[in-house]
Amino acid sequence: MSNMTQDELWLTKWQEVIDFMETYHRNPSKHRIEEHLMLNWIKHNRKLMNAGEMKEERVKLFRELLNIGERYRRKNQYE
Repeated sequence: MSNMTQDELWLTKWQEVIDFMETYHRNPSKHRIEEHLMLNWIKHNRKLMNAGEMKEERVKLFRELLNIGERYRRKNQYE
């Protein structure tokens, strides 16, 4: 791994998750092992944000990501 800062690593991961959602029109799945890192990253950051421990500049970006995720939420097939 190159010597990127924590902020650069975070932004790289953030972009990766956004690209994934925009490409596949869905959130990372818990049923696909290759998507677990993205899913765990989202869960971890949601936990930090809800606890008020996320860096201020990340909160806005992360909310943006969650909004994209909301757009692609799985529809309940029974509705």
